[in-house]
Amino acid sequence: MSRIDTVFSQPKRKALVAYVTVGYPTVKSTLEIVPMLAECGCDIVELGIPFSDPLADGATIQEASFQALQAGVTPRTCLEVAEQIRRKTDVPLAFMTYYNPVLRYGLEAFCTACARAGVEGLIVPDLPPDESVDLDGAAQNHGLDLIFLLTPTSNNERIRLVVEKSRGFVYVVSLLGVTGARDSLPAGLGDFIGRIRNETAKPLCVGFGISTPDQAKQVGQLADGIIVGSRLVQLIRDDKLPYEKVTSFVRGLRLVLDK
Repeated sequence: MSRIDTVFSQPKRKALVAYVTVGYPTVKSTLEIVPMLAECGCDIVELGIPFSDPLADGATIQEASFQALQAGVTPRTCLEVAEQIRRKTDVPLAFMTYYNPVLRYGLEAFCTACARAGVEGLIVPDLPPDESVDLDGAAQNHGLDLIFLLTPTSNNERIRLVVEKSRGFVYVVSLLGVTGARDSLPAGLGDFIGRIRNETAKPLCVGFGISTPDQAKQVGQLADGIIVGSRLVQLIRDDKLPYEKVTSFVRGLRLVLDK
C-alpha cells in the first residue's frame, strides 16, 4: 500500500489535497508552507513543477509558474525541494507536471529521482492514459502512483480506461476549462461523479474551481476528497509569515470536511 493509498484507508475521512507551485513566490516559502499545510490538515500535497505552457491551468497558476521559471526553478530544483520537504513532514507528495519536462529529463531517470526525493505520485494532465505505457512502466518500477484525470466530457469508455489506469486516486475535473477559483460549483457534478462510481471503487478526488469551505463541504458529500489549488496560490501570493490567511483557509476546509 502506497502512502497515498493510506490516506484513503481511514474510514469516513475526506481527503484534503493542496496544490502549490514550487518556487512561488520563492523556494524558501515553498519549504515553509508545505509542512504547514500538513499541520493544518492537508492529507496530500501536489507540488507543481513550473512549465512554460501549462495548458490545464488558469491565470493564477500560469502567473505563479511564470514567476517561478523567471526565478530559475527547474525540475531538478523541484526534486531538491521535495527531498527537503520530505525531511520535514511525512505528508504524501505528488508532482503535478506536464509531459514535456518529464520526457526531457528522461522517464526512468525522472521516476528514479522522484522515488529518491520521497515523492509518491505523478499527475500529468496532458498525458492520455492510452499513451502512458512508457511513463506508467517507469512509475510502477519505482513505486509511484500515476494519477489520471477525468473531465465532464469523458464518455464511459474513457472513464473505464482512466479508472483502470489510475493509482492512488482518480482526479475528477469538476468543469470544462482550466483551473481557477469559481463562485459556484458546476451543475451536473453529482451526476458526473455517479457515472464514475458506477465503474470503480477507487477513491475520487475533485479539483478545479473549489475555493470556499461551502464548496468543499458540498463536494465532500459526493467524493472521497477535494483538491484546492488556485485559491491557495492566491493566498500564498498575498500572505506573509506566519501565513495566517493560508492556515486559516486550510483549517476552515478541514473543519467542514470533518463534519
